[in-house]
Amino acid sequence: MTERKARTLDLERLWSYALRVLGGRAHSTGELREKLQRRAERAGDVDDILSRLKDHGYLNDRQYAEGFASARLSNDKFGKTRVIRDLRQRRIAPALAETTVRQVYGDVDEQALIEEWIRRKYRAAPREGLFQDRKDLAAAYGRLLRAGFRSEEILRTLKRFARDPELLDGFEPPEEE
Repeated sequence: MTERKARTLDLERLWSYALRVLGGRAHSTGELREKLQRRAERAGDVDDILSRLKDHGYLNDRQYAEGFASARLSNDKFGKTRVIRDLRQRRIAPALAETTVRQVYGDVDEQALIEEWIRRKYRAAPREGLFQDRKDLAAAYGRLLRAGFRSEEILRTLKRFARDPELLDGFEPPEEE
């Protein structure tokens, strides 16, 4: 099996490539930089292209982060921690990711969001049969933690949904990341 090497692009073709990439979906500056570096004939062209894209309004990390965080909240109902982690993976500066998520999630009741997430993910399960034993609670706790919710809020909400809330009294959650 041979590995196909991407063809290097001069400044004009790199500009066209960048526009095509951004036409497919929005990218952060860091994500686009990585893609352009793999294709650029000259390394210096990447900064030129990124600068031109920002000047034309095609590349804006703040807008990207706001749109991304809003979509994750309204569509996926993820918690703040997950959205911050996802933004960092998309090469958004940590301070910008945290500030943006704090603004987007400013008026959100985390406990209500967890309840909505549980109802959506466990909609097929009968309400009275939900979280009957420690194993079910531990699995739900792990899913909610990965969805970006805080441990304290998860436990408080799971107590309200558990068939036997006393099962959570001695519950030792695994170490958070």
